Amino acid sequence: MNVEERKTAATPSSQRQQLSLFARNFFKHPKMLGSIIPSSPFLIRRLLEPVDWERARVIVEYGPGVGTISREILRRMHPEAILVAIETNEEFVDYLRTALPDPRLQLVAGSAEDVAAILAERELSAADYVVAGIPFSTMPDGLRNGVLNATRDALAAHGELLIYQFSPKVLPDLERTYQRVRRGFEPLNIPPAQVYFCQP
Repeated sequence: MNVEERKTAATPSSQRQQLSLFARNFFKHPKMLGSIIPSSPFLIRRLLEPVDWERARVIVEYGPGVGTISREILRRMHPEAILVAIETNEEFVDYLRTALPDPRLQLVAGSAEDVAAILAERELSAADYVVAGIPFSTMPDGLRNGVLNATRDALAAHGELLIYQFSPKVLPDLERTYQRVRRGFEPLNIPPAQVYFCQP
């Protein structure tokens, strides 16, 4: 295990803390989380399958929650890459500041709709990948389309939006917004998840 892996590895006590925090916030904000437990390793593996880790230098994550996917991104990504994690829940932001002390992680308390401004503030021109598990199906139409359009505009020409959802409701919006949309499915998750890979 290298230095970065040690930094991002979760201990049993930190895993209990993650689950407790995640479950507590699920009951407070069920429409924001969509599931009472974090993503399974099977779902994370399938979601991140398309990433070219050698090439990727700017990765954005929407709704990192307790950092289940963030940890795996940090474990895999290039030493010179940056992960910009955008989270609306202040409790999760506070937790991640302590739980993931990786200098490549830039935490932002804000909205995914502002992704272009967030990247510009950091002098980053575009994202190679945007990874998202935020529940698009429960968002108001205007916000959902605003986030999808802002994401498309924030992606590099070769970039890709990687998302998982528990409902296929977002598919027509994805197909309207992106040139190419590929679908996948991961049964080994609670609940089973739809996976979409979208190119601008």
